[in-house]
Amino acid sequence: MSELDEAWAAALSEAEQRARLAGRRDVAEYLSLKNSNDLLRKAGVDWLITSLTTLAGEANRLGASIQITREDAHRFKMGSSTMVGNLLKLMSGVRILFVEAGWPRTPSDGVVRGGGLACGNIRHLGIQSANEGLLLSKSKTGAPSWMVIRKGGQRSILHELDLRHHLSLLIDKQ
Repeated sequence: MSELDEAWAAALSEAEQRARLAGRRDVAEYLSLKNSNDLLRKAGVDWLITSLTTLAGEANRLGASIQITREDAHRFKMGSSTMVGNLLKLMSGVRILFVEAGWPRTPSDGVVRGGGLACGNIRHLGIQSANEGLLLSKSKTGAPSWMVIRKGGQRSILHELDLRHHLSLLIDKQ
């Protein structure tokens, strides 16, 4: 967590405490929900980025030669909204796999459409048909879960096997 994120979390916690002391239960509940959702968002984004980084590391130990770069505070568009989060770039020869995930941070950034907490993309340079949009939602248990958004709006759960498939496209092993 960056210093700015830590400062923001501390400010939200303090605001929630002040709202409770002032008898503003509605504001306190909203701030509590926001803090809870932000923790779910962070956990979901961290899982996605860490999972792919780990899989790329495993492939490298088997001789894949994948170059890995990561960018924090990455901004990207989803429809008319701007998401802020992480960008993972995996490079193998001339192929590049981009994985971006985040959520709007300010009201002017917009919203996550589809009832999600965060969203993202898995994009292959030069293989547009393999690109997928992602939506982070709460599962029935309350845990964060990434969904792949298919054409026509159909959703399916993103599994590690799906991430392995994207990695195999990157290193051309299908």
